[in-house]
Amino acid sequence: MAEEQNIVPEIIEEKEPSSIVLILALGIAGLLSGIILVGTFIYTDPLIRANKEAAMQRAIFKVLPDCDSYITLHLEDGMLKEKIVDPNKKEESDSEELLIYSGYNANKELIGFAIPGSEPGFQDIIGTIFGYDASQKVIIGFEVLESKETPGLGDKIFKDAAFQTNFIALAVDPEIIAVKNGEKQNPNEVEAITGATISSKAVVRLLNKTMDIWQGEIDKYIIQNNLTVAEDND
Repeated sequence: MAEEQNIVPEIIEEKEPSSIVLILALGIAGLLSGIILVGTFIYTDPLIRANKEAAMQRAIFKVLPDCDSYITLHLEDGMLKEKIVDPNKKEESDSEELLIYSGYNANKELIGFAIPGSEPGFQDIIGTIFGYDASQKVIIGFEVLESKETPGLGDKIFKDAAFQTNFIALAVDPEIIAVKNGEKQNPNEVEAITGATISSKAVVRLLNKTMDIWQGEIDKYIIQNNLTVAEDND
């Protein structure tokens, strides 16, 4: 029998990819990731904006009872003026722009103003909108738009029905103050939520700060535009 030969397999050394190849691969991966992110943003941004606008619209009608239509207002040259939006022109939203909304009933009478505001709470920023009756100087509605307050405690500012009753006819003059639950005696007082005092007081600060900004401007706007104010919002 022929003598068997021992065949030793040839070991082939794999060459490591050059740094240029690695850089190109990383560059291509980064480029593709960037394209995907940009594409996702371009697709979702209009949807997010539309959802936010729809949520704001619902909130305006909620905090202004009997509201049939509204006008968006902004400060221009120290005066409240209607914000004109050209539908044929794409405008970049300005997150720093201060906006409020004047609400009207079916008879085109002014019933109040929907006023957004924000203030740091216990966990994060609390974003709200509230209705304001300028003739009676009272807050007539309140809605939380954004909140990350503690579940079961701070989130009661928008889940607790009893807390919401504070904002049916809350006087803004003199300054709004927070009192303990069950101790409300005056129309400018808000009963704080037991166990969520910080969040409750944050809402009160928000209301006072926001009214400091807008109350005088609203009074001037009504006079300058000779607006008819509805006598009864009930």
